[in-house]
Amino acid sequence: MSLITVATCNLNQWALDFDGNLKRIKQSIFQAKAKGASYRLGPELEICGYGCEDHFLEQDTFLHCNESLASLLQTDLTNDILCDVGMPILHHGVRYNCRVFCLNQKILLIRPKLFLADDGNYRESRYFTPWKRAGSPLEEHLLPLALRRATGQKSVMFGIGAIATHDTMIASENCEELWTARAPHIEHFLAGVEIIGNGSASHHQLRKLDDRIKLICGATAKCGGVYLYANQRGCDGGRLYFDGSSLIVVNGKVVAKAPQFSVRDVDVVTATVDLEDVRSFRASSASIREQASRTEAIPQVYVPDVALVYEWDGPKCSWEGCDQSEMGWGGRQRQQGLPTLPLDPSALCHSPEEECGLGPACWLWDYLRRSGGGGFLLPLSGGADSAAVAAIVGVMCHLVYEAVGKGGGGEDDGKDVGQEDVRQDVRRVMGYAPDSNFIPESPQDIAHAVLHTVYMGTSNSSTVTKARAAALAAQVGAFHYSLSIDSIVTAVLGVFKFVSGGRMPRYLSEGGTATEDLALQNIQARLRMVMAYLLAQLTPWIRGMGGVGSDNARGSQKVEVRRNFLLVLGSANVDEALRGYMTKYDCSSADLNPIGSISKGDLKKTLMWAADRFGYSTLAEVAAAPPTAELRPMEKRSEGRRVGNGSGGSEEHSQIDEEDMGMSYAELGLYGRLRKIDRCGPVSMFLKLISAWPHLSPLVIAEKVKLFFRFYAINRHKMTTLTPAYHAEQYSPDDNRFDLRPFLYPVGWPRQFSMLDHLVARRGELREVPQSLRVQGLDA
Repeated sequence: MSLITVATCNLNQWALDFDGNLKRIKQSIFQAKAKGASYRLGPELEICGYGCEDHFLEQDTFLHCNESLASLLQTDLTNDILCDVGMPILHHGVRYNCRVFCLNQKILLIRPKLFLADDGNYRESRYFTPWKRAGSPLEEHLLPLALRRATGQKSVMFGIGAIATHDTMIASENCEELWTARAPHIEHFLAGVEIIGNGSASHHQLRKLDDRIKLICGATAKCGGVYLYANQRGCDGGRLYFDGSSLIVVNGKVVAKAPQFSVRDVDVVTATVDLEDVRSFRASSASIREQASRTEAIPQVYVPDVALVYEWDGPKCSWEGCDQSEMGWGGRQRQQGLPTLPLDPSALCHSPEEECGLGPACWLWDYLRRSGGGGFLLPLSGGADSAAVAAIVGVMCHLVYEAVGKGGGGEDDGKDVGQEDVRQDVRRVMGYAPDSNFIPESPQDIAHAVLHTVYMGTSNSSTVTKARAAALAAQVGAFHYSLSIDSIVTAVLGVFKFVSGGRMPRYLSEGGTATEDLALQNIQARLRMVMAYLLAQLTPWIRGMGGVGSDNARGSQKVEVRRNFLLVLGSANVDEALRGYMTKYDCSSADLNPIGSISKGDLKKTLMWAADRFGYSTLAEVAAAPPTAELRPMEKRSEGRRVGNGSGGSEEHSQIDEEDMGMSYAELGLYGRLRKIDRCGPVSMFLKLISAWPHLSPLVIAEKVKLFFRFYAINRHKMTTLTPAYHAEQYSPDDNRFDLRPFLYPVGWPRQFSMLDHLVARRGELREVPQSLRVQGLDA
């Protein structure tokens, strides 16, 4: 057997955190070497962090990247291990997204990216240029001063090529290239490359990991070979959460996988691979042999004095029969073992509800610890959306508690660098000195320090939601307020009465107009936002969170001064944002929104998962309740069931979200996918829905489509002020960078709707619009 141990990693890099990024890179190389690896792959642009965006246009970014690489090469970390590092490179005055191959404190090759990511959340061509001379000979690249001094080299090779050692050939592919129709790995494998590394920065999106694994497995299932995938993991300064899941695949089978979600900064996984399996796989296929024989050779950087592979012939092994001193390894013995077996394919991916709970939880933890905040403030209404956010923070606390481990943090378990890093973060966030021995006693202990919830009721609120909010806060462990904002609403309306000459708005149920009714609802919602920010600023002061004497202090350990602010969490889901079913500048306006790109359907499944997994039993009750805004006085149901008496009740509220919206959440989810993922306007959506909804007449479908697009157009302006939200869904209407569209529309869609009318008329439908589909008023 010709065995090689290879390593890939998840790194929680942070844009422009050059010192922290370098520390994590060094940790990953150290761990890879400790596990006997002779090749280490890192994520895309790992030295500076992927999310630098317009900072890539600054020369300072390149200066600091060169400094970091020079610092790495001045140590002995790259001795005896081929390191594939991601960073930006300026070559002949052009910025390129590159892979840099380093070995024994030297640079062997700089490989630029061929195809840039310019879809959805990505704008790489704004900062970089794709390399357009694939297949050409390698070029000379003059090194900047910092790297010349560190390596003693004046220049290195630049272009698309492979590293050829004594015993194998290694090349790279860069993130987006894997997803292209003519991916480079095909030609590389056919040209004799046996190992390909893909340094990536791929964000989490629901149900995306399965597609990624299929692509990577497919990359080696046809041609044979070893494929390593390294991904960034964490929030590196924006809306995206990079979800790790670094992989090692051999001949189409996954043999190693790093965790998708974790609060640890560094995860290194290794696999021992028998390259004879790759060679046998290829040699046994006539079509592979035929195509390989006609493939042009890939340019190579030959390193003749290095062997990465060792022969295993029983209890002892030798380096391909060569003298170790001649191979440049200084006699260092590698860990020996048999090839790593494939993993169970059914255990590689989480369920969507697990993804909804775990991904945003890790994103919130990164944001909290890196922002210096003292915790979160969440308006908790007792409804599904805010309950889901509370549950996600609870999940965060469980993940952190599991990562810090149990016990007192003594010397016996202090060797785990990753664990100690999490412990120090927990201590800072909870207000303890980083070098103290403090360890939280439970997830609820963490939650009580970082999560602050507030139920802000009015005379229109029910006692049911108030009780649910209090019960959930207690189960999660949050510090909870419960208050009435009626006096604030009355005060504001009193000012309005003064300026309006004595006029006062009334609800529809009290004889008012739709305009009055909507204004009365909106003022309640907006005042909740104002109160939430007041509490976020002053709660740390109320609780004495600045040092010794806080309500959860443990004697003299409480010595660290904390940042005296809380991050306000929003709780509007993607479907309501798409429809515009929210008040502009209400509690949907916040610092962060962990569910802003998650559908109502997925959220309800997440509630049930969290109720079962973490014992938050109130979530099951919340999931079963009909969604309600509780902004109007409660009324009698049409069937005669009394829900309340206008001043709060003990039963479910009569104001139901789906009735207010004129469409169901299931319909909204479908509209969203058709609008964004399938790129449908009104006409295309109508034609697709005729097939999807055979139980409905074309007239009804046309009116449903019109209703959706009317409200979408009316409320699109709200997307310009959406709270920064965790990106999880492909049909997110986030106006910031993902869903780029106007926010002033011709609301009547005259050309589009007239064509719908024509299509319906051709089918002989009568022009009778169902009352339930007629627009009664406009959202504000």
